[in-house]
Formats: sequence, C-alpha cells, structure tokens
Amino acid sequence: MTTTAYPAGTAEEFPTYPYRLAPNGLATRRQLRAAGLRPGGHDPVGQILWRRGKRVAYLYRLDLAAPKRTATPAQREAIAKALRARRTCHHCGVVQPYYFPSRTGSCLDCTPGGAR
Repeated sequence: MTTTAYPAGTAEEFPTYPYRLAPNGLATRRQLRAAGLRPGGHDPVGQILWRRGKRVAYLYRLDLAAPKRTATPAQREAIAKALRARRTCHHCGVVQPYYFPSRTGSCLDCTPGGAR
C-alpha cells in the first residue's frame, strides 16, 4: 500500500508505508542509531505513517548510512563540566548528586522551603 504524502519542507513525493511494513534496506533514525549508524547527510527516501497520519517516521537507506560520530575527549570533558555545573549550588558551592531546578539554581538546603 503506497500513498502520496509530502514530508515537511519538501515538494518531493515520498513512498508511504504502513506501520511495521517498511521494506528491507530502509530504517528510521532510531533504528539507525541502535545499529551505530546515522543518515550521513542523506535525505529520507520514504516514510511510515501511523496513528491515522498524525505520527510520521522518515526512512533512510541503510547502504548510504554512515557510522555514528564519537565525541572527542575535549567534547566529553566539556559535557562533564556542564553537567557538573548543573549540580553545583550557586549559594553554598557544594556539588550534589542531583540536578537543581533552573528557577532556583540551589540545593535543597539553600532553597527556601526546600526539603530536609
């Protein structure tokens, strides 16, 4: 069953497949990610529609997929630093094992009305 549908932002027609009936050789972004791949800059070649057309998943060719990129040591360090900053209290400077709400920026001990 193939119908004509238009993905957001393009004027090309896409083959549309029912849920769980995409042909072999095509995968969604989530399926590519699970296989350690990414679309690699290629446009989708099809789509799956479900929930009466309210949900869409674009399909990419497996033979054009590229390996996922890995973060460099400097990027991993920057991510760790940013996550640590989200756990550091702006008032007392203690690093907690939980993230603070952005509206307070402080730990439960320093937040007025906080638990403990």
